[in-house]
Order: sequence, then C-alpha cells, then structure tokens
Amino acid sequence: MKTSRTGQLLLWFTLANLLCSAPLYHAQGELAGEVGPSSVILQSRLTALPGPDLAADGDIPGAPGTAAFEWSETEDFADAKRTNWLTATAENDFIIRTTLEGLRPGRRYYYRLKPAAPDNPAAHGPTRSFKTLSPHDADAPVSFCMGNCMHYSAFMSGIANGDGPVTATAEDKQLGYRVFAALRTLRPDFFICAGDAVYYDFPKSHPAKTLPELRQKWHEQFRFPRLIEFFGGCSTYWAKDDHDFRFDDADREGDVAPTAKTGEDLFREQLPLIPQGDQQTPTYRTVRIHPRVQLWFLEGRDYRSPNAMADGPDKSIWGTAQKAWLEKTLRESGATWKFLISPTPMVGPDRKSKNDNHTNPRGFRHEADAFFSWLLQEKIENVMVLSGDRHWQYHSIHPSGVEEFSVGALNDENSILGEYPGQPTSTDPEGQIRQPYHYKEPTGGFLHVEITPASQGQHTLRLRFRDDTGAILYQIEKTR
Repeated sequence: MKTSRTGQLLLWFTLANLLCSAPLYHAQGELAGEVGPSSVILQSRLTALPGPDLAADGDIPGAPGTAAFEWSETEDFADAKRTNWLTATAENDFIIRTTLEGLRPGRRYYYRLKPAAPDNPAAHGPTRSFKTLSPHDADAPVSFCMGNCMHYSAFMSGIANGDGPVTATAEDKQLGYRVFAALRTLRPDFFICAGDAVYYDFPKSHPAKTLPELRQKWHEQFRFPRLIEFFGGCSTYWAKDDHDFRFDDADREGDVAPTAKTGEDLFREQLPLIPQGDQQTPTYRTVRIHPRVQLWFLEGRDYRSPNAMADGPDKSIWGTAQKAWLEKTLRESGATWKFLISPTPMVGPDRKSKNDNHTNPRGFRHEADAFFSWLLQEKIENVMVLSGDRHWQYHSIHPSGVEEFSVGALNDENSILGEYPGQPTSTDPEGQIRQPYHYKEPTGGFLHVEITPASQGQHTLRLRFRDDTGAILYQIEKTR
C-alpha cells in the first residue's frame, strides 16, 4: 500500500527527531542565520516532544539538555568538526545558538544537531545545509526569496484576515503553509523574512501577553514539517515589524503588554540574528551578497518616534544613529543595485487611515521624502525598497524614481487586494506614484530575486513575484 505524501513527510519528520536520544527532541528543526562569506549562526531548540503535534495546551514544551553542532563541507560528514557543547535552559527558552567562523565563500556546508548522549555517542539529528556568500565573485549567480506576514491564526482557523481566499486544507494544517513547498523547489541561497513572522495579537479574543504565551507563538509556528524542511536547506535573515514586536501598528509608547522592551528582547531570543544573550548590537545591518548587489536591513520599531506625534523633521522611524549609518554606508557602497529591506513601505500607496509608516501623511512621510531628496542630491542611484507589512504585491515607482517591491503576505488567508494610486482612500489620491504591477486577485506569495552571471559584459537582475504555489505573476529584468 502506498503512503500518501503527507504520511511520508510526517513519518520522516518523526523518525528524524527520534534519531536524538529520547526524550530529547528538536521539534522546531534548525535555523541558519546571518550567513556571510566566512561565518554563519546556527540555532536549534531542545524540546520534550518530537512534533509536529502540539501538547494539550497548544505548545511545544522545551527540555533542558546539552547538544552541539557537527559540520562539514561534505554531506557524508567526512572530516567533520564539532562546536563546543551548548546548554539549553529555561532562561533561554531551551534554545542553543552558536557562530561558525573560518568558512570558505561560495560553499555549501552541511550540519546536524548532536545531543550529548553517553549511551549513544553516534546519535545525531537530520542533515541540514546552508551556502556561504561569495560577494567578490562576479561570475557566481545569486538568488534569494523574501516574504512576510505568516498569519497562523487565520491559517489554522480558516477565517481570513482580509479579503483573500481561504485555501488551507487539512493536510496543509498538518504540514504547514504550502508556500514553503514552493520555496523549497526554487532552492534559493537564502530567505528574508521582512517581519510579522508571528502574530502576538491574534486571535483577538486572546492575544499573547505573558512570556509563555509570547514564546508559544514561535513554537507553534516553527514546528511545521514544511518550514523545517525548507529552513533545513536555506539560510535566513530576519527583520521584525509590529505583530512580532508588540501588536498592530505598535510604537514604543505605553506599558500595554507586551512592552517594547519585551518585544525587543524576545525577537533577539527567538531568531539567529545575533549571538545568544547579546542585547546591545543593533539589529540594522548591511550585507554585500554580490559585487553588484548590497542589502540594507532596516530596523523599524526599536528607535521610532510616537506614531501620534505630528509629522516633521523631528519625527523618525529610523532614529538618529540608524539614519546616519544608512547614509554613510550608502555613500560608501560601490554596489550597482542597492536594496533596502524595509519592514514597512516607503512608497506605497497605503491606506490613508494609517499613521505608522513612511507613506502616511499623518505618519512618517517627512522622513521618507527627505531621504528620497537626499538620494537625488547625493546622486546615489539604483536604490530599491523591498517592503514588507502590506499584504498585497505591487511594484511602485515614486516621483523621485525610487522603486518599491511589496512582497505581500505568505499565506492566502492573510492577503488583501490593497490600495491603488489615485484612489481617494489611499495615501496617493492624486496618482503621482506609477505602479507597473499590482496583482489582480489577493493571493499568498513572495518575491524571488536572481542575479545572473554577466552576459556580453552585463549582469542581469531579475525580480519575480510568485504566488504561494510558485507560479510567476510578474517579472522585471534590469541590466547595468
């Protein structure tokens, strides 16, 4: 009798977890983050259950223990190296994290979790992998995908958070969002989540406020087999927005739980963004991924002025230090194409009723307009914004020439049709923004970016919008 695809995947997932000495599991798999040409951050969480099924209280409980990571340049782990032993405790939510250094650029590395098991010293978890960057190799192709806004509550309940379709099947609710099956077939070098990896404030009847409730949002999201399979072969970069910080449109004001400090600390705790326990290093950073391409990851919540403050030169999402850093590093960059990874839109248009992003006249538009003017004054060209937060896909061009690609929501149930230039309800009622693309129907999906080797002396940059099955909805190519 043939086993269904769902049955095969769940059986593989259970057996893979059981390779670790019971009762120690790692039900959320592994994550590789912040990959560079010579380093990467590896992370796992030790758990008391193998997953993907949740405990009776809807959580995946952690488990104390000790483990390390084995890694090698070959899939058979010949000449494998091992990190120091790492201890998982309740204080760090049973997460272990370490940094590998001294790697070679442009290489695929293999790694696996190795528990401290005196009775079974050969025990180890499934093989995972990542590819290091090769920022100085003009002949090396690069590809990455970017998405955001994974709405677990809408996905599992079948109640749309907007006007998008409800498509999650019973099988999907076992395996996870179908978009990750599509992402896996593309084999990108890395994946960017631009924010809202979880939604603390859903379901609205019981928003997460206490530390156990907030942590549970991460546990339930990352135990899906499709996510574990995809992230097991693809490194990641993470940015946060309002829902994985505090709540919808949150700024730093007030003491409503979760507080701004809790939101900052928990984001650093849950993701391979910085070394474990580091509370000081800014989460904004820049990464050169190719001789022609550089990325800037912007922090949109930690330094912002109050949303309700009157707009003007003193109101900022970025804060003084981040803005100075951004201008300095843009001036210094020799990259042809410069991507700003922004958790919120800068061009839009958005709904005029909002006040928490750079497109909103009652929000932070002054900072965006001043920045676009600065780019023109400094003659810094080919700056493009890859934006999260808005739940619809579009390609827009600001009157200054800055282009923005909004990646939309990852799952159908979180997608909406959105606003168009010229709509009275939008932040651009006069239609000054040009919009070469705006999808016709709400759908989950993502942005797929590729840089191909030079042909006839020119590299090609290709940007494609795909739906959650991987089908291409729109594409544009640029050469320089």
